[in-house]
Amino acid sequence: MTNNMFFIANWKMFGDIRSVNSTKKVIKLSKNKKYKRAQIIYCPPYTLLEKFLKITKKSKIKIGAQNCHYSQRPGPFTGSISANLIKSIGANYVIIGHSENRISEDNNHTINLKIKSALKEKLKVIFCIGETLNEKRRNKTNLVLKNQITRGLKNIKNNNIIFAYEPVWSIGTGVIPTNNSLKKQILNIKKIINKFCKIKNPKIIYGGSVNTKNITELKKISLINGFLIGGASQNTKNFIDIIKKTIN
Repeated sequence: MTNNMFFIANWKMFGDIRSVNSTKKVIKLSKNKKYKRAQIIYCPPYTLLEKFLKITKKSKIKIGAQNCHYSQRPGPFTGSISANLIKSIGANYVIIGHSENRISEDNNHTINLKIKSALKEKLKVIFCIGETLNEKRRNKTNLVLKNQITRGLKNIKNNNIIFAYEPVWSIGTGVIPTNNSLKKQILNIKKIINKFCKIKNPKIIYGGSVNTKNITELKKISLINGFLIGGASQNTKNFIDIIKKTIN
């Protein structure tokens, strides 16, 4: 398994043309040999993808989209973006299955189709999984994760997938799992992947209220291959601090 640590910035529905320039300090950091293990990936809104690709062109920073449509062909899907369109402008990654999209439109079946479409276009997939607070309280976490993984990856055998464990109850709340709980869930996720998906050495990252204060504890978990970072990634100083505290 690669020793790289992933730092994936999910900007969600934030950012404008001016905010693209805020990445210049991150680009400089990415060129520092001290942080060569840091694989930085920006996932801005669709409207900023081209600008991000242009500004990061001479760096090792990669760019991804936040979602894609399941159709592999052009069609009458107003407001949607296909994996083919994302790939055509030069992006490398796409987030699929984020809980915010599961609430509004996605289910395990459509997620499965989206992942197949993205992989066909040679995009690397950031596959989000995680339980709600209600599911956690009812001790359904293991079952939920198993269903999300096995159904989301049905008939898929591909190593170009990063698994992002994001407990829904942690996103945007400032509350994160204890280290022991997180270790347990990551081991459980690995077990499910190994048993049902036959994916070798899966990369598993954590997402959910990752910030400059809790990163010191989170980085102690050697099973984690990186982080999916929301709000904190929109602030350049905070994003850099998270990277530095993890790698140092």
